[in-house]
Amino acid sequence: MDDRNGDYVRLMNSEEVFGGEEPPSPRKRRPLFWWLKIVLFSIIGIALAVVFIIWVGPFLLKKEVVPILDWEIRTFSPRVLGVFLFASLVLFPSVLLPSTPSMWVAGITFGYGFGFMLILPAMSIGMSLPYFIGSLFRHKINMWMEKWPEKAAFMRLAGDGNWFHQFRAVFLLRISPFPFVIYNYAAVATNVKYGPYILGSMAGVVPEIFVTIYSGILIRRLADASQSHHSMSTTEIIYNCVGFSMTTAATVAITIYAKRALKKLQSEEELLLD
Repeated sequence: MDDRNGDYVRLMNSEEVFGGEEPPSPRKRRPLFWWLKIVLFSIIGIALAVVFIIWVGPFLLKKEVVPILDWEIRTFSPRVLGVFLFASLVLFPSVLLPSTPSMWVAGITFGYGFGFMLILPAMSIGMSLPYFIGSLFRHKINMWMEKWPEKAAFMRLAGDGNWFHQFRAVFLLRISPFPFVIYNYAAVATNVKYGPYILGSMAGVVPEIFVTIYSGILIRRLADASQSHHSMSTTEIIYNCVGFSMTTAATVAITIYAKRALKKLQSEEELLLD
């Protein structure tokens, strides 16, 4: 009996050598692996940006983009082009067409300031029209949502809770990779109120607007370099590559944050239901 106790005491002493704690978990190494992946993807992104800016971009611009820009400048005045772009940003979401090309042209023609003031009001109307049109087909939209329960579950997050909860859910859906034009129509079937819907949508599209305007301005710079038949300087290449890489990294970070926040919000809803 004493020998067993002695063995027990010695066992406890051996555990005390390790501080009575379990060996470190392999998960503690995960942050280092995560950063290595980020660095690797950043290097790949920069390399692809250099290849695109130096070789692929000028070729495509010379063959496709520059002729379109020249036709645009010769055909439309800035005022007429602004009206045309505003109308396209209002109407395209209602017919399930992407608004990115119009946003590119707005960035190319008007820059950050006027381009943003043109795009945001137009998109707010473009997101409102499907909301009200969708209310006429609420039953059919609900039937469609039943075919994709996982996506429907995320969309229905915006229809629960108070005003701020709905605003937050809509904002996260807008900055997530969830299909933009689909949610415009499906939102009304989730019983989200129009106030948090439109304000959350306007706040959520702001990052996309600036990224798209930047892309349009970058296209304009590459088009100018291609049209004037001179290669870009080393400083211009570095500036554009860094800007492109930072924009890409910011877009990826926002997307990751939105997906995690939506999953967390969904978990909180499930806990409340339980």
